[in-house]
Amino acid sequence: MKLITTLALSLSLSLATAALAAPEAGDTVANALTERITTLDAEAFDAFNRCAEPGQLERHAAYFAEGVEFYHDNGGVTWNRDDMLANTRRYACGHYRRELVPGSLRVYPIKDFGAIEQGVHRFCRTGAERCEGAADFLIIWQRDGERWRMTRVVSYGHRAL
Repeated sequence: MKLITTLALSLSLSLATAALAAPEAGDTVANALTERITTLDAEAFDAFNRCAEPGQLERHAAYFAEGVEFYHDNGGVTWNRDDMLANTRRYACGHYRRELVPGSLRVYPIKDFGAIEQGVHRFCRTGAERCEGAADFLIIWQRDGERWRMTRVVSYGHRAL
């Protein structure tokens, strides 16, 4: 009887451990979403970082919905892609590069819409080795079939490094 009890406890413990260690279907979906948004972020901001080069600002623009709202705690609000890109061209292209702070990115699904991307980024003067400022950010991504576009961007908490 003691042997059966010991085996039953051992089996229960093994099953519980396996259940905790095994990724659930939701985890797999969440990981795929995080990978997708991480890739989109890298692509969009690679174009931003090179936006002074021919064609790169247009490449950057393709990641934004026409009606994107961009909220910047220091710079104010832009209500559409054209105005946002005009500000990017005027104030950022050739002057700054954006770096995602490693380990800061978080992604959350929005049911039947897309995803929320949250993180911390740094802005560094082009050609400088040291970055001078950082900020928190929040991006709302909308999925339309296989296409993803930013519909809302909030950059806030700007601070010196």
